[in-house]
Amino acid sequence: MHYRSHPNAPLVNPALRCEPIGAWSTEVGSRSRFVIKVPFIQPTLESVVLEREPGLIVWGFDGFFKGRDRWECQPDEDGTYLINRFEFEIPNAIVRYGFDRFAADWTKQDMQAQLRRLKRLAEQVYQGLQKV
Repeated sequence: MHYRSHPNAPLVNPALRCEPIGAWSTEVGSRSRFVIKVPFIQPTLESVVLEREPGLIVWGFDGFFKGRDRWECQPDEDGTYLINRFEFEIPNAIVRYGFDRFAADWTKQDMQAQLRRLKRLAEQVYQGLQKV
């Protein structure tokens, strides 16, 4: 089971909670907050949609990480080509050390699993549209 904070929210890691800031939307300028559900502290990461067009969304974020998360979906003859580019820096040396030491591999595995889930979802939607 994957946590969805809003019926239209993307599937995210169960250790994360995604909350809209204002109305939920993926339009340019829309904001959301990701909260990491860990004991005692719940670090947050605020994001804003920087780019949006069919098959593309780019979020910029600032918090314990700073950077961009780009998702691009391209149908092809074999199904769907889904690209995720997650570029970030961690300004706080202590947080950076903790991430590198404990979370980097887990994050990579989680992102790969998320790509597989989203690819399946995109293909189901695409196949459903072909039947109409």
